[in-house]
Amino acid sequence: MNEDLLDIICCPLDKHDLELDIEERDEDDEIIAGTLTCTECGEVYPIEDGIPNLLPPDMREESPA
Repeated sequence: MNEDLLDIICCPLDKHDLELDIEERDEDDEIIAGTLTCTECGEVYPIEDGIPNLLPPDMREESPA
């Protein structure tokens, strides 16, 4: 995920801004892992393999352990 994406995405539940917490970047400075947290409702959206999962919590598929 490119950090510039934060300029155009928002929380799907209440349309507020998202705060980025980066766990891993690649050699091209792309975000590979981390979280996006809504500044209003506090919902947390994961970033996995460079892809932000912005589905509402009740629509996310839990990955098998």
